[in-house]
Amino acid sequence: MSEELGLSVKKSEDFGKWYLEVLQKAEVVDTRYGIKGFLVYMPLGMHTIKEIYNLFENELEIKNHKPTLFPVVIPQSYLKKESEHIKGFEKEVFWITCAGKNKLTERMCLRPTSETAMYPMFSLWIRSHLQLPLKLYQSTAMYRYETKMTKPLMRGREFLWIEAHTAQRNWEDAENQIKEDMEVFKKVSTDNLCLPFILLKRPQWDKFPGAEDTYAFETLLPDGMSSQIGTTHNLGEKFAKVFNIKYTDNQKRKKHVNQTCYGIGIGKILGALISVHGDDRGLILPPVIAPVQIVIVPIYTANTKTKVMEKCGEILGKLEEKGFRIHLDDREQYTPGFKFHEWELKGVPLRIEIGPIDIEKHKITFVRRDFLERVTIDEVKLEEFVLETLDSIAFQLKKRANEMMLIQDAKDYKELKKKLKEGGFVRIPFCMKETCAKKLKKETTAEVRGTLFGKSEKAEGNCAICGNKANEMVYVAKAY
Repeated sequence: MSEELGLSVKKSEDFGKWYLEVLQKAEVVDTRYGIKGFLVYMPLGMHTIKEIYNLFENELEIKNHKPTLFPVVIPQSYLKKESEHIKGFEKEVFWITCAGKNKLTERMCLRPTSETAMYPMFSLWIRSHLQLPLKLYQSTAMYRYETKMTKPLMRGREFLWIEAHTAQRNWEDAENQIKEDMEVFKKVSTDNLCLPFILLKRPQWDKFPGAEDTYAFETLLPDGMSSQIGTTHNLGEKFAKVFNIKYTDNQKRKKHVNQTCYGIGIGKILGALISVHGDDRGLILPPVIAPVQIVIVPIYTANTKTKVMEKCGEILGKLEEKGFRIHLDDREQYTPGFKFHEWELKGVPLRIEIGPIDIEKHKITFVRRDFLERVTIDEVKLEEFVLETLDSIAFQLKKRANEMMLIQDAKDYKELKKKLKEGGFVRIPFCMKETCAKKLKKETTAEVRGTLFGKSEKAEGNCAICGNKANEMVYVAKAY
């Protein structure tokens, strides 16, 4: 392997440096743009992101969400209407105050989130219960002036996002929508991307600004820190009352809608996939989103080149016909060994090596990216083997990722601090007072992430931080 191509650090020894080096050398993103917190997405990164977008967008549309696109700018008068909402975002907003040499009569901001952009339009569109539920989504970039240390894909000032917004008849319908959001996230994140998460209900002091309830999808990265890769919120009637979003029910009564919003962190999900699945050779991409699922590397001499390339073309055609994303690396300026390392770095799930001996024996040699295991099969079993192997790779990635989801228990503050040093989530009995959460964060940098959704966990004993009676079991972690 060339010095330029290979990674200089092991993932287990310095995850942070490994991560940045993989992003650079695999050409996922380039961090050298002239504004801090803004990335250039390179072709490999963008192709992968498009596949992630497609998975979520398809599931949302199956659930009857319709695509939209709202302006990137929001007038100040819209943003400040919901007081709790503007208070939550005012420190992070990018303001536009002039256009050319003209000072604007009203400031505008780049959207930090789109409630205040979309809901004035909802008030114009919604009149009758027959129009409900209204379910819209947009795939966009968000802009927040992040004041903490930025980290590519995981915490930035411009980040890629899907947000889905709904208007419902009542609270019960909104709650059902929240459950549907959770189903969509599980199907894509866990079933397709092999990325496990736990679903936590945020404490009241840590809700989305303007929400009644907030739920967060959190996964663990190899350094033991949590990454919030998605959220869903029940907004109740708060925004509907501010923006006057009403409908007439079937008895001719005027009512405010109930609303939900759902945020899917596309960039954060990519960062988590790279972090969780990658190894000391580079990326390992789940087959469903890999821009190239199979790469063919020909191995020949001057005398055997024609025969080998003909066979490579034949195999390429067969697998393309079956819908696989496959690439023939026919570059002559690089050795097969260089190509092996390059495609391993870029995370291609399956490699085919074809040489003259394979052709004579009617065999095909495969190398799977997860185990780097070389297998030779009879050519007649080609398509069956490819399908089974890609499924097997996805299964193994999911299995490995699940093993990384460390959750421990602690009963008191001393034990909690000890286990936090080991990384992962620590479950503790907790009094649910914000003062204890602030003390924890100040002394350990860890945060109360919330209570587990969908499973009742009875609190026993006393709060692990203050020693008073515990009211809930909560999950604590250091987080990006």
